[in-house]
Amino acid sequence: MSTASAAPEYPDKIDGAVLKIAGVVVIGAIMSILDITVVNVALPDLQTTFTGADDPLPYSTVAWTVTAYTLALATVIPLTGWAADRFGTKRLYMLAVGLFTAGSVLCAAANSINMLILFRVLQGLGGGLLMPLGMTIMTRAAGPKRMGRLMAILGVPMLLGPILGPIIGGWLIDHYSWHWIFLINLPLGLIALAYAAWALPSDSPEPTESFDFVGMLMMSPGLALFLYGISSIPEEGTFFSAKVIGFGTVGLLLLIAFVIYSFKPKHPLLDLRLFSNRQLTVATITMFIFAAAFFGGLLLVPTYFQQVRGESPLDAGLLVAPQGIGAMLTMPIAGALADKIPVGRIVPFGLILIIGGMFAMTQVDGSTSYWGYIIPVLFVMGLGMGATMMPIMTSAIKTLTHHQVARGSTLLNITQQVASSIGVAIMSVVLTNGLKNDKLVSQAQGFHEATKGMTDPAQIQGVLPKFPEVAQILATATPTTAQAKLMDAVSQAMGKVFGNTFWVAAILVALTLIPALMMPRKHEESHFADDDADGVPPVLMH
Repeated sequence: MSTASAAPEYPDKIDGAVLKIAGVVVIGAIMSILDITVVNVALPDLQTTFTGADDPLPYSTVAWTVTAYTLALATVIPLTGWAADRFGTKRLYMLAVGLFTAGSVLCAAANSINMLILFRVLQGLGGGLLMPLGMTIMTRAAGPKRMGRLMAILGVPMLLGPILGPIIGGWLIDHYSWHWIFLINLPLGLIALAYAAWALPSDSPEPTESFDFVGMLMMSPGLALFLYGISSIPEEGTFFSAKVIGFGTVGLLLLIAFVIYSFKPKHPLLDLRLFSNRQLTVATITMFIFAAAFFGGLLLVPTYFQQVRGESPLDAGLLVAPQGIGAMLTMPIAGALADKIPVGRIVPFGLILIIGGMFAMTQVDGSTSYWGYIIPVLFVMGLGMGATMMPIMTSAIKTLTHHQVARGSTLLNITQQVASSIGVAIMSVVLTNGLKNDKLVSQAQGFHEATKGMTDPAQIQGVLPKFPEVAQILATATPTTAQAKLMDAVSQAMGKVFGNTFWVAAILVALTLIPALMMPRKHEESHFADDDADGVPPVLMH
């Protein structure tokens, strides 16, 4: 095949043409990521929506509306590289937006929990394509010298999703109904489709590669089964239940078989040969540990505000916002720096801020000051996140050839998805077991269940000996202060359990420093415009 095609010429500054393309990608990414977090707020509402308040669905059942979306997301990501080469990024991106929007409308029309779960899968199939495709489109449009600044733009939805999700979800449910958390995607999707049709340049597909069906039969089911096993850990309360070990092991064996097999075909589903690039390998390892620690820790903060401090979902979302504000301040700076200096000189400083914030969060209890402690700590952690995530991705993508970008983006997105699932599962189990093992918290819950409906003080006194921790607190309280005193003591105990759980997140983030210090500290030559090993010319943007 001729290699006469010249690589595109890229201006040094971010120009209007690139910003026009970035706008399309950011809208799509916001839709996908926002939907992961916005549904979390609706879960209590969904427990009674289809069955009535007298017969609520188990939490583990409605949690499938989140799990099904995540599994579909992870399953379709490996197809992105092949599909982008086969059909072209513009057509595939518009198909993904259309699938996601259609899935959203169907979710809003669901009249049973099983129907909602099914439509969430459809939504996830579209959403899973949006992020890696978006990274591919922007990287090809920007070129290597502007990659850091462009990744900073792509980082906006990654921040806005976790921050705005609970706020928007809480507001829509409070003022309207759960249907609107899905219907809000209809106007967004239509805007994204029209904008994509106008703004995205047509690209030349490379339909030379055959589809790796054998790899698909191992990779996608393996990933889905493994993540299903991992996501069952919080519900089971242990890493060693039959459900977790059964699904997790089968999934892991399929993934191992895929890894062994993937070096045989010329065009594998997931190109693990890219790991021969040292910079990509180091960045991927750093991303894996960072995503597990940070996204696992991110789950704890709004949960702390709601469970320990009694805040509403909307208020909890607003209290987490300072983290996003901090990240928005440093992300464009880190993006600009990543184009000028090696990321190995940027990422460790961001990680140190996050590590400091995580260790500070280990000291929280049930009455820690918001403005005097928690909000400044979250702001500092946000500053660290803005200086960390996008430079890691920039480092990974920067040394790939033009034709490898779609497959490199796919690798990074799978890494982040798997790591986030593992991190959330670890933090959930540590937190759940911590609350279960705390004598006061577990006895207070038992006391509440045992005395439900009781009005006779003598009858309540008769139950107290079974719960000595509760009895000890109530012994020094008057009848009018008893309930408030018990609630205060329980919230203090729960707060300390949350603080202890942050130790796990803090230690995991600290471990991220090891691979981060191996990231390039000198400028390395970019191969972005080179042909790949097969002599395939770069995919030109017209």
